[in-house]
Amino acid sequence: MARQASLQLFFLLAVVYCASAQKVKYKDIYALLSAKQYESAEPFLNRYLKDNTDNPNAYLFKGLIFQEKATKDDVLKQTSRMQANIDSAIVFYDIAYKAINEKEVKKNGEYYAAYNRRDLRTGEFGVALSDIQFDLEKRMEGLRERKDRIRMVKHYFLLADTLYKKSQTLYKGLQATYHSERVLYLRADDSLIESLVVLANRFDSCVQAFDQYRSASMLMGKTGYNQVLEGKEITQFTQEGTSPADFYASKVALWDYATFARGVRTRIEHDIVPMRQHLITYDAEINKLHEKLTKENVSVRSDLTSLIDRLLMEQLRKYDEAPLPMDLFAVKIAELEYRSLEIENNQRTDTSSLHVKMDMARKALSYASKLDSVSRGVMARNLDSLALDYPHFVTASYGNIGNMKGMVKAASEYASAAHAREQEKLAKLSESMRWIVSGPDSIPLFMGKVNSKFRPLIIAEERFTAGIQYADSISPLGYLYSINVTRTPEVKVTFPVEKNSFRESQVDATKALSFIDVAGNLYYVLIYSVRPGTDNQFDVTLAKIYKSDGLAWSTNYKLAFIPKELQFATLTGEVSILGEEGEKTTLDKKGAIVN
Repeated sequence: MARQASLQLFFLLAVVYCASAQKVKYKDIYALLSAKQYESAEPFLNRYLKDNTDNPNAYLFKGLIFQEKATKDDVLKQTSRMQANIDSAIVFYDIAYKAINEKEVKKNGEYYAAYNRRDLRTGEFGVALSDIQFDLEKRMEGLRERKDRIRMVKHYFLLADTLYKKSQTLYKGLQATYHSERVLYLRADDSLIESLVVLANRFDSCVQAFDQYRSASMLMGKTGYNQVLEGKEITQFTQEGTSPADFYASKVALWDYATFARGVRTRIEHDIVPMRQHLITYDAEINKLHEKLTKENVSVRSDLTSLIDRLLMEQLRKYDEAPLPMDLFAVKIAELEYRSLEIENNQRTDTSSLHVKMDMARKALSYASKLDSVSRGVMARNLDSLALDYPHFVTASYGNIGNMKGMVKAASEYASAAHAREQEKLAKLSESMRWIVSGPDSIPLFMGKVNSKFRPLIIAEERFTAGIQYADSISPLGYLYSINVTRTPEVKVTFPVEKNSFRESQVDATKALSFIDVAGNLYYVLIYSVRPGTDNQFDVTLAKIYKSDGLAWSTNYKLAFIPKELQFATLTGEVSILGEEGEKTTLDKKGAIVN
């Protein structure tokens, strides 16, 4: 069948081409038109109509040709051409409608064979003028309706595309203005809220226009398009939302700007705005404590404990890992803690002990170090840039950025001075712990070279020290001082020692042993030389001292051995000097040698 049709078409074209060499005859063209070979017939039909303007059937087919063209045009990409083809079809249909009459139908009935039907009254087949006119009326009416629908389809399609592009342009503007999600939230203002509202509404309008496009497209019937809309969630503000959309694709993927905009707006209104007020209120509470401390000269450390708002910190860090307000609060709180500690220390009554003073000084230095560290850290940050993220807070709490920076600078300078002051105080106290002060004398509590007339040989930590005092070059004295928390001794005793063996030049060969009873009421101090004399004996001096009565006696001895240990017999009151090899010399309670 297909081969036969092709042969027929070839035959018809051959006939027409042959005829075209002479004058084109309509009956030859009609053969192609009736076979619906419009593309092949149209050039000949156009040539025919140039010379023959009185053939209504030719105009009717001219309308059919343009209607056929309109059905092949792309409704979205060739809209203007489709509409032009429809307009042309209506024009030619209208010419045919006005020109076809009974005479034309009777004369050229074979050209209207498509309208041939049985008459219900007579039962005979024939072509009725009314049928032709009715068909042309319906065609023109249908084309006009189709043209309106095409206009609506294209209108809503372009509207959806335009609204999406405008939405994307607005979104890109937000990206350019707010270079990070943190900045987007922290710098949010009425202008941003307004932009978010416009963005959401504009995207909603885009979706609505797309739905209207689809509805209008369905009324047209087959258009070659059946797009489905897919929304894409925006999860990375700075990295997503800028790729274009293809509205001609079967699946139109659009960034969901409305959900994004409403989500951001909700978080701004529910989180950011209340948090801003919370920051201002929190800062005001800290300022009240500062005023209380200054005016009443009282510590506010306990108040600070209850003031700390960890929930506020957690909320703020959702949007800013290192929020400026928290740094400023940290500086203020650290200063209040240090100044409160100063007041507490000044009001303490148990400060006679150097140990207490040292503990106080260490704690004060710790607080001063914290304040110094915190304030230095804040000073090192770019405060001008960071303040832009918290305009409401800076304005409400400080008035302007300059005042805020001034507060931080003043706190940093105060912290630096406080840190230096506390370091110096602790250093002085540490040095005081190394000396006993007795009148004009200072007795060292450490071994090694020292610029002092006192040379310690024994230091029993926090109990007593003993050694030799070189008041002059010929009269060395042994000494014992008790050690207490105030470094002002309760027991302070000097006693004579063997002059020749314990000269200052012999101090490197001088050692000492000691004994103290459990109650701390009785002391024995043995000073001895490890260098034997000419008689191969070792000089020693033993002193017996009572806490209450002072020196009981001091006696010089010569021993055949180097002392290693002192032993005290509580029942007899005897004291024994033991040597390395088990040697032993025992003295009674008055210092006389027993054996």
